[in-house]
Amino acid sequence: MNRTSRVAGTRESILLTAERLFAEHGVAAVSNRQISEAAGQGNNAAVGYHFGSKADLVRAIVRRHGEPMERIRRELLAEHGGSTELRDWVACVVRPFTDHLVALGDPSWYARFAAQVMTEPHLRQLAAVELRDAPMLRAVTDGLHRCLPDLSPRVRLERDDMAYTLLVHFCAQRERTAEPDWPAATTGLIDAIEGLYRAQQSQLFGQ
Repeated sequence: MNRTSRVAGTRESILLTAERLFAEHGVAAVSNRQISEAAGQGNNAAVGYHFGSKADLVRAIVRRHGEPMERIRRELLAEHGGSTELRDWVACVVRPFTDHLVALGDPSWYARFAAQVMTEPHLRQLAAVELRDAPMLRAVTDGLHRCLPDLSPRVRLERDDMAYTLLVHFCAQRERTAEPDWPAATTGLIDAIEGLYRAQQSQLFGQ
């Protein structure tokens, strides 16, 4: 095995180990030393050498999963891009996440990792910055919002936040179970999130 292959293998081992430990214990509770040891690296500074700071490591994990989910969104947009049906666009929100979890196999750790990131405001912002330039994600959000003309911009964004929180935490819960039924989870999430977006806007929120 040449040096390039060894480095790639080491980086992959560190990423997978960090994702699992972060998912199980939370990002703040896990040190770079613990990740290096659990990844079988004799050098306890391996995480810093390959990725830099812990924030850089979290970014790398987010990016590692963000790219395949963008590919799923592209496929869904090819199918639903001209739709005016809210449910089609909600499917474009839910399925990239759940289809990706199916592709990861069992066990997977990504939903639990994402749920842990959501509990830390600075990490949630970090992940949002990493994903904000994803063109397929922007296209899905725009298509979804076009189906919600009666909601004010403020309320649309709030519903987006609610929907993403439900999606991630529900998938994290299912991911903890043996042999999760992802098709059933996907349908249930689409039903629930469609209902969330269709809920009447209270006058309390104004415009």
